[in-house]
Amino acid sequence: MIGVMSLVEDRARLLELIKDLAVVRGRVTLSSGKEADYYVDLRRITLHHEASILVGRTLLALLDEADIEFETAGGLTMGADPVGTALMHAAREAGRTVDAYVVRKAQKSYGMGRQVEGPGVENRACVVLEDTSTTGGSALTAVEGVRKAGGDVRAVAVIVDRDTGAKERIEAEAGVPYLALFGKDELGLD
Repeated sequence: MIGVMSLVEDRARLLELIKDLAVVRGRVTLSSGKEADYYVDLRRITLHHEASILVGRTLLALLDEADIEFETAGGLTMGADPVGTALMHAAREAGRTVDAYVVRKAQKSYGMGRQVEGPGVENRACVVLEDTSTTGGSALTAVEGVRKAGGDVRAVAVIVDRDTGAKERIEAEAGVPYLALFGKDELGLD
């Protein structure tokens, strides 16, 4: 079991785990279609027994430091699903109530016909989450879905920013702050 650590210790341990478990070197094509010499496979972190709670705690602290008030957090399925769950559990651990949600790429044509699943985002302060971002496309799709469902998007937060323009694009197009726990420089990927 993870002992009680300070935020500085949580962040340092999470960075160590990302470097050890998630950074894969070699030529890859990203979901954006761009090519890179490395891949940051954050599902190896967000679904990891130790790292998941560190993701939740450090993202919660990042959002608090930026004075982002929110009631629910999530993003585009599949990358954001465990991130939202980690944040929800960390908030509960801190005595706070934060729900999670999942945004589908497109609205369902059956059942309830929803694009956003979970306890609901309508008339609620929302944060859009992503594990990593290159162009910001996935986060922007999630922002659009949440807004269509009546949610008030307050910020976009990611674990790792690849420093390839996502921040600038999201802030310009979505009109909300973009926050990242780590930049590629902290991962030694300059």
